[in-house]
Amino acid sequence: MSVHHQVDAPHTSNLRIRALDPLPSPSQMLSELPLPGRSAELVARSRDEVRAVLAGVDDRLMVIVGPCSIHDPVAALDYAERLAQVTKDVREDVLVVMRVYFEKPRTTLGWKGLINDPGMDESFDVQRGLTLAREVLLGVLERGVPAATEFLEPTSPQYIADAVTWGAIGARNPESQVHRQMASGLSMPIGFKNATDGDVQAAVDGCITAAAEHTFFGVDPDGRAAVVSTVGNPDCHVILRGGRSGPNYDDVSVRAAIDVISASGLEPRLVIDASHGNSGKSEVRQAEVVREIAQSVARGSQAVSGVMMESFVKAGNQKPAPTGLEYGLSVTDRCIDWDTTEQLIRELAAASRARREVVATEKD
Repeated sequence: MSVHHQVDAPHTSNLRIRALDPLPSPSQMLSELPLPGRSAELVARSRDEVRAVLAGVDDRLMVIVGPCSIHDPVAALDYAERLAQVTKDVREDVLVVMRVYFEKPRTTLGWKGLINDPGMDESFDVQRGLTLAREVLLGVLERGVPAATEFLEPTSPQYIADAVTWGAIGARNPESQVHRQMASGLSMPIGFKNATDGDVQAAVDGCITAAAEHTFFGVDPDGRAAVVSTVGNPDCHVILRGGRSGPNYDDVSVRAAIDVISASGLEPRLVIDASHGNSGKSEVRQAEVVREIAQSVARGSQAVSGVMMESFVKAGNQKPAPTGLEYGLSVTDRCIDWDTTEQLIRELAAASRARREVVATEKD
Protein backbone atom coordinates (compact mmCIF):
# COMPACT_ATOMS: atom_id res chain seq x y z
CA MET A 1 0.00 0.00 0.00
CA SER A 2 1.55 3.31 -1.13
CA VAL A 3 1.23 6.54 0.82
CA HIS A 4 0.93 9.81 -1.07
CA HIS A 5 2.17 12.87 0.80
CA GLN A 6 0.80 16.29 -0.01
CA VAL A 7 3.64 18.40 -1.42
CA ASP A 8 3.30 22.18 -1.28
CA ALA A 9 3.73 23.80 -4.68
CA PRO A 10 6.88 25.92 -4.92
CA HIS A 11 6.45 29.68 -4.72
CA THR A 12 7.28 31.17 -8.15
CA SER A 13 6.02 34.76 -8.06
CA ASN A 14 7.80 38.01 -7.09
CA LEU A 15 10.89 36.19 -5.88
CA ARG A 16 13.08 39.28 -6.31
CA ILE A 17 10.56 41.87 -5.11
CA ARG A 18 11.40 43.31 -1.69
CA ALA A 19 8.17 45.29 -1.29
CA LEU A 20 5.12 46.59 -3.14
CA ASP A 21 4.14 49.92 -1.59
CA PRO A 22 0.85 51.43 -2.77
CA LEU A 23 0.77 55.00 -4.12
CA PRO A 24 -2.12 57.46 -4.09
CA SER A 25 -3.99 57.33 -7.36
CA PRO A 26 -3.25 60.02 -9.96
CA SER A 27 -6.76 61.42 -9.55
CA GLN A 28 -6.26 61.70 -5.77
CA MET A 29 -2.99 63.61 -6.18
CA LEU A 30 -4.46 65.91 -8.84
CA SER A 31 -7.40 66.56 -6.54
CA GLU A 32 -5.09 67.47 -3.64
CA LEU A 33 -2.77 69.56 -5.85
CA PRO A 34 -5.02 70.84 -8.66
CA LEU A 35 -3.82 72.80 -11.66
CA PRO A 36 -5.26 76.34 -11.27
CA GLY A 37 -7.21 77.77 -14.18
CA ARG A 38 -4.62 80.42 -14.97
CA SER A 39 -1.85 77.82 -15.06
CA ALA A 40 -3.96 75.51 -17.23
CA GLU A 41 -4.39 78.37 -19.69
CA LEU A 42 -0.60 78.90 -19.75
CA VAL A 43 -0.02 75.20 -20.45
CA ALA A 44 -2.59 75.11 -23.26
CA ARG A 45 -1.35 78.35 -24.82
CA SER A 46 2.33 77.45 -24.63
CA ARG A 47 1.72 74.00 -26.12
CA ASP A 48 0.08 75.71 -29.09
CA GLU A 49 3.04 78.08 -29.33
CA VAL A 50 5.51 75.19 -29.36
CA ARG A 51 3.51 73.47 -32.09
CA ALA A 52 3.53 76.68 -34.12
CA VAL A 53 7.31 77.07 -33.74
CA LEU A 54 7.90 73.44 -34.77
CA ALA A 55 5.66 73.90 -37.81
CA GLY A 56 7.40 77.12 -38.84
CA VAL A 57 4.21 79.13 -38.41
CA ASP A 58 5.76 81.03 -35.48
CA ASP A 59 9.24 82.24 -36.51
CA ARG A 60 10.58 82.52 -32.98
CA LEU A 61 13.30 80.22 -31.65
CA MET A 62 12.30 77.89 -28.81
CA VAL A 63 14.76 77.87 -25.90
CA ILE A 64 14.43 74.99 -23.42
CA VAL A 65 16.64 75.87 -20.49
CA GLY A 66 17.07 74.91 -16.86
CA PRO A 67 18.77 72.51 -14.46
CA CYS A 68 19.88 69.11 -15.67
CA SER A 69 17.65 67.79 -12.89
CA ILE A 70 15.55 69.23 -10.09
CA HIS A 71 16.84 68.31 -6.64
CA ASP A 72 16.04 71.40 -4.53
CA PRO A 73 12.52 72.84 -4.95
CA VAL A 74 13.57 76.19 -3.42
CA ALA A 75 16.43 76.66 -5.88
CA ALA A 76 14.24 75.48 -8.75
CA LEU A 77 11.64 78.17 -8.05
CA ASP A 78 14.39 80.75 -7.54
CA TYR A 79 15.61 79.85 -11.03
CA ALA A 80 12.05 80.10 -12.40
CA GLU A 81 11.76 83.62 -10.97
CA ARG A 82 14.95 84.66 -12.77
CA LEU A 83 13.79 83.06 -15.99
CA ALA A 84 10.43 84.81 -15.79
CA GLN A 85 12.16 88.20 -15.63
CA VAL A 86 14.38 87.70 -18.68
CA THR A 87 11.52 86.12 -20.63
CA LYS A 88 9.63 89.41 -20.51
CA ASP A 89 12.43 91.10 -22.45
CA VAL A 90 12.80 88.48 -25.21
CA ARG A 91 9.32 87.06 -25.71
CA GLU A 92 9.00 88.58 -29.22
CA ASP A 93 12.00 86.58 -30.44
CA VAL A 94 12.27 83.42 -28.34
CA LEU A 95 9.80 81.08 -26.69
CA VAL A 96 11.34 80.14 -23.34
CA VAL A 97 10.39 76.85 -21.65
CA MET A 98 12.05 75.78 -18.40
CA ARG A 99 13.65 72.37 -17.99
CA VAL A 100 11.90 70.80 -14.99
CA TYR A 101 13.31 67.27 -15.04
CA PHE A 102 12.44 64.82 -12.25
CA GLU A 103 13.44 61.42 -13.68
CA LYS A 104 17.05 60.66 -14.55
CA PRO A 105 17.94 57.66 -16.71
CA ARG A 106 21.34 56.27 -15.80
CA THR A 107 23.88 54.55 -18.02
CA THR A 108 24.69 52.19 -15.14
CA LEU A 109 23.87 53.33 -11.60
CA GLY A 110 23.29 56.65 -9.85
CA TRP A 111 20.67 58.96 -8.40
CA LYS A 112 17.47 58.49 -10.42
CA GLY A 113 15.91 61.85 -9.73
CA LEU A 114 13.58 63.70 -7.39
CA ILE A 115 10.59 61.41 -7.93
CA ASN A 116 12.53 58.23 -7.23
CA ASP A 117 14.65 59.41 -4.28
CA PRO A 118 13.78 62.95 -3.13
CA GLY A 119 16.03 62.76 -0.05
CA MET A 120 19.06 61.55 -2.03
CA ASP A 121 19.50 59.13 0.87
CA GLU A 122 18.27 55.89 -0.77
CA SER A 123 15.02 56.01 1.21
CA PHE A 124 13.14 56.03 -2.13
CA ASP A 125 10.09 57.86 -0.83
CA VAL A 126 8.37 57.92 -4.22
CA GLN A 127 5.09 59.28 -2.85
CA ARG A 128 6.93 62.30 -1.43
CA GLY A 129 8.88 62.61 -4.67
CA LEU A 130 5.71 62.72 -6.78
CA THR A 131 4.20 65.31 -4.46
CA LEU A 132 7.32 67.48 -4.59
CA ALA A 133 7.50 67.17 -8.37
CA ARG A 134 3.92 68.32 -8.79
CA GLU A 135 4.44 71.18 -6.31
CA VAL A 136 7.50 72.37 -8.24
CA LEU A 137 5.63 72.26 -11.55
CA LEU A 138 2.74 74.25 -10.09
CA GLY A 139 5.22 76.78 -8.67
CA VAL A 140 6.99 77.21 -12.00
CA LEU A 141 3.68 77.78 -13.78
CA GLU A 142 2.56 80.21 -11.08
CA ARG A 143 5.56 82.33 -12.03
CA GLY A 144 4.38 82.41 -15.62
CA VAL A 145 6.98 80.03 -17.04
CA PRO A 146 6.00 76.95 -19.11
CA ALA A 147 7.64 73.67 -18.13
CA ALA A 148 9.45 70.89 -19.99
CA THR A 149 10.37 67.45 -18.70
CA GLU A 150 11.68 64.06 -19.77
CA PHE A 151 9.24 61.18 -19.47
CA LEU A 152 10.91 57.98 -18.31
CA GLU A 153 8.49 55.87 -16.26
CA PRO A 154 5.24 55.11 -18.15
CA THR A 155 3.09 55.69 -15.05
CA SER A 156 4.47 59.08 -13.94
CA PRO A 157 2.73 61.17 -16.67
CA GLN A 158 -0.59 60.47 -15.00
CA TYR A 159 0.66 62.49 -12.01
CA ILE A 160 2.34 65.45 -13.73
CA ALA A 161 1.68 65.62 -17.49
CA ASP A 162 -1.25 68.05 -17.22
CA ALA A 163 1.25 70.72 -16.10
CA VAL A 164 3.86 70.07 -18.84
CA THR A 165 4.17 72.05 -22.08
CA TRP A 166 6.89 70.02 -23.83
CA GLY A 167 8.31 66.57 -23.21
CA ALA A 168 11.36 64.57 -24.23
CA ILE A 169 12.19 60.93 -24.78
CA GLY A 170 15.85 60.51 -23.87
CA ALA A 171 18.70 59.11 -25.94
CA ARG A 172 18.49 55.68 -24.31
CA ASN A 173 14.85 55.23 -25.30
CA PRO A 174 13.97 56.38 -28.86
CA GLU A 175 13.73 52.73 -29.95
CA SER A 176 11.78 51.62 -26.87
CA GLN A 177 8.27 50.45 -27.73
CA VAL A 178 7.08 51.43 -24.24
CA HIS A 179 8.23 55.03 -24.71
CA ARG A 180 6.94 55.33 -28.26
CA GLN A 181 3.53 54.10 -27.12
CA MET A 182 3.57 56.44 -24.15
CA ALA A 183 4.45 59.40 -26.41
CA SER A 184 1.55 58.52 -28.71
CA GLY A 185 -0.87 59.32 -25.89
CA LEU A 186 0.78 62.38 -24.36
CA SER A 187 -1.00 65.70 -24.78
CA MET A 188 2.02 67.88 -25.58
CA PRO A 189 4.72 68.03 -28.28
CA ILE A 190 7.42 65.42 -27.70
CA GLY A 191 11.06 65.49 -28.81
CA PHE A 192 12.86 62.21 -29.48
CA LYS A 193 16.62 62.44 -28.97
CA ASN A 194 19.00 60.69 -31.32
CA ALA A 195 20.32 57.45 -29.85
CA THR A 196 23.40 57.44 -27.64
CA ASP A 197 25.53 56.28 -30.60
CA GLY A 198 24.39 59.35 -32.55
CA ASP A 199 21.85 57.53 -34.77
CA VAL A 200 19.23 60.03 -35.97
CA GLN A 201 17.09 57.40 -37.69
CA ALA A 202 16.16 55.95 -34.29
CA ALA A 203 14.62 59.30 -33.30
CA VAL A 204 12.87 59.65 -36.66
CA ASP A 205 11.40 56.17 -36.32
CA GLY A 206 10.28 57.07 -32.80
CA CYS A 207 8.45 60.14 -34.11
CA ILE A 208 6.72 58.15 -36.86
CA THR A 209 5.69 55.37 -34.48
CA ALA A 210 4.43 57.77 -31.82
CA ALA A 211 2.24 59.51 -34.41
CA ALA A 212 0.26 56.29 -34.90
CA GLU A 213 -2.53 54.81 -32.80
CA HIS A 214 -1.53 52.28 -30.14
CA THR A 215 -3.11 49.97 -27.59
CA PHE A 216 -1.06 48.90 -24.57
CA PHE A 217 -1.04 48.20 -20.83
CA GLY A 218 -1.25 51.17 -18.48
CA VAL A 219 -3.11 52.67 -15.54
CA ASP A 220 -6.19 54.86 -15.45
CA PRO A 221 -6.57 58.04 -13.35
CA ASP A 222 -7.77 55.93 -10.44
CA GLY A 223 -4.60 53.85 -10.51
CA ARG A 224 -6.25 50.71 -11.85
CA ALA A 225 -4.62 48.51 -14.47
CA ALA A 226 -6.13 49.44 -17.82
CA VAL A 227 -5.92 48.92 -21.53
CA VAL A 228 -4.83 52.26 -22.98
CA SER A 229 -5.86 53.18 -26.53
CA THR A 230 -4.32 56.31 -28.07
CA VAL A 231 -5.01 58.40 -31.15
CA GLY A 232 -1.33 59.14 -31.83
CA ASN A 233 0.76 62.25 -31.31
CA PRO A 234 1.41 64.30 -34.48
CA ASP A 235 3.67 66.80 -32.66
CA CYS A 236 6.83 64.72 -32.32
CA HIS A 237 10.21 65.91 -33.56
CA VAL A 238 13.93 65.10 -33.50
CA ILE A 239 16.48 66.40 -31.00
CA LEU A 240 20.17 66.30 -31.92
CA ARG A 241 22.27 65.73 -28.79
CA GLY A 242 25.47 64.24 -30.15
CA GLY A 243 26.65 60.78 -29.18
CA ARG A 244 29.52 58.35 -29.15
CA SER A 245 30.10 59.20 -32.80
CA GLY A 246 30.73 62.84 -31.85
CA PRO A 247 28.83 66.16 -31.85
CA ASN A 248 26.06 66.76 -34.41
CA TYR A 249 25.09 70.40 -33.94
CA ASP A 250 27.18 71.82 -36.82
CA ASP A 251 25.64 72.88 -40.14
CA VAL A 252 26.79 69.76 -41.99
CA SER A 253 25.30 67.45 -39.35
CA VAL A 254 22.08 69.45 -39.24
CA ARG A 255 21.69 69.23 -43.04
CA ALA A 256 22.33 65.48 -42.92
CA ALA A 257 19.74 65.07 -40.17
CA ILE A 258 17.21 67.17 -42.09
CA ASP A 259 17.71 64.91 -45.11
CA VAL A 260 16.84 61.87 -42.98
CA ILE A 261 13.89 63.66 -41.38
CA SER A 262 12.50 64.92 -44.71
CA ALA A 263 12.89 61.52 -46.37
CA SER A 264 10.57 60.13 -43.69
CA GLY A 265 7.89 62.74 -44.37
CA LEU A 266 8.37 64.73 -41.16
CA GLU A 267 8.63 68.51 -40.91
CA PRO A 268 12.20 69.54 -41.85
CA ARG A 269 12.91 71.08 -38.45
CA LEU A 270 14.66 69.95 -35.31
CA VAL A 271 15.85 70.97 -31.86
CA ILE A 272 19.53 70.97 -30.85
CA ASP A 273 20.65 70.01 -27.35
CA ALA A 274 23.87 71.94 -26.70
CA SER A 275 24.75 69.68 -23.76
CA HIS A 276 25.49 65.95 -23.56
CA GLY A 277 27.37 64.62 -26.59
CA ASN A 278 27.42 68.01 -28.26
CA SER A 279 29.58 69.56 -25.55
CA GLY A 280 31.21 66.65 -23.79
CA LYS A 281 29.11 67.64 -20.76
CA SER A 282 31.35 70.68 -20.18
CA GLU A 283 29.45 73.81 -19.19
CA VAL A 284 32.16 75.97 -20.75
CA ARG A 285 31.98 74.12 -24.06
CA GLN A 286 28.19 74.09 -23.88
CA ALA A 287 28.09 77.91 -23.88
CA GLU A 288 30.40 77.92 -26.90
CA VAL A 289 28.12 75.46 -28.69
CA VAL A 290 25.08 77.65 -27.99
CA ARG A 291 26.89 80.62 -29.52
CA GLU A 292 27.83 78.59 -32.60
CA ILE A 293 24.20 77.51 -33.02
CA ALA A 294 23.14 81.15 -32.61
CA GLN A 295 25.47 82.13 -35.45
CA SER A 296 23.88 79.51 -37.69
CA VAL A 297 20.40 80.73 -36.80
CA ALA A 298 21.43 84.34 -37.45
CA ARG A 299 22.60 83.35 -40.93
CA GLY A 300 19.06 82.23 -41.67
CA SER A 301 18.88 78.52 -40.81
CA GLN A 302 15.20 77.64 -40.56
CA ALA A 303 15.94 74.01 -39.79
CA VAL A 304 16.71 74.83 -36.14
CA SER A 305 13.44 75.30 -34.27
CA GLY A 306 14.90 75.21 -30.79
CA VAL A 307 17.95 75.04 -28.55
CA MET A 308 18.32 73.18 -25.25
CA MET A 309 20.68 74.26 -22.45
CA GLU A 310 21.48 72.80 -19.04
CA SER A 311 21.70 75.76 -16.68
CA PHE A 312 21.36 76.49 -12.99
CA VAL A 313 22.20 79.24 -10.51
CA LYS A 314 25.88 78.26 -10.30
CA ALA A 315 28.26 76.71 -12.83
CA GLY A 316 29.39 73.09 -12.63
CA ASN A 317 28.04 70.26 -10.52
CA GLN A 318 28.41 68.36 -7.24
CA LYS A 319 27.73 64.82 -6.09
CA PRO A 320 24.24 64.02 -4.74
CA ALA A 321 24.07 63.88 -0.94
CA PRO A 322 21.31 64.04 1.68
CA THR A 323 22.94 67.05 3.39
CA GLY A 324 25.64 69.65 2.90
CA LEU A 325 24.88 70.53 -0.70
CA GLU A 326 25.89 73.87 -2.22
CA TYR A 327 22.88 75.97 -3.14
CA GLY A 328 22.00 76.26 -6.82
CA LEU A 329 24.59 73.73 -8.01
CA SER A 330 23.56 70.72 -10.11
CA VAL A 331 23.81 67.23 -8.65
CA THR A 332 23.88 65.58 -12.08
CA ASP A 333 25.38 67.08 -15.29
CA ARG A 334 27.49 70.23 -15.22
CA CYS A 335 25.36 73.34 -15.79
CA ILE A 336 25.98 76.85 -17.11
CA ASP A 337 25.68 79.55 -14.41
CA TRP A 338 22.78 82.01 -14.38
CA ASP A 339 24.65 85.13 -15.55
CA THR A 340 26.00 83.29 -18.61
CA THR A 341 22.57 81.79 -19.22
CA GLU A 342 20.86 85.16 -19.28
CA GLN A 343 23.43 86.46 -21.74
CA LEU A 344 23.00 83.40 -23.96
CA ILE A 345 19.21 83.78 -23.99
CA ARG A 346 19.60 87.38 -25.12
CA GLU A 347 22.11 86.32 -27.80
CA LEU A 348 19.68 83.67 -29.05
CA ALA A 349 16.95 86.30 -29.17
CA ALA A 350 19.22 88.52 -31.27
CA ALA A 351 19.95 85.56 -33.56
CA SER A 352 16.23 84.93 -33.96
CA ARG A 353 15.68 88.57 -34.95
CA ALA A 354 18.54 88.37 -37.43
CA ARG A 355 17.07 85.21 -38.97
CA ARG A 356 13.73 86.94 -39.37
CA GLU A 357 15.43 89.74 -41.30
CA VAL A 358 17.39 87.30 -43.50
CA VAL A 359 14.26 85.34 -44.34
CA ALA A 360 12.33 88.52 -45.13
CA THR A 361 15.13 89.70 -47.41
CA GLU A 362 15.21 86.35 -49.23
CA LYS A 363 11.45 86.53 -49.81
CA ASP A 364 11.81 90.00 -51.30
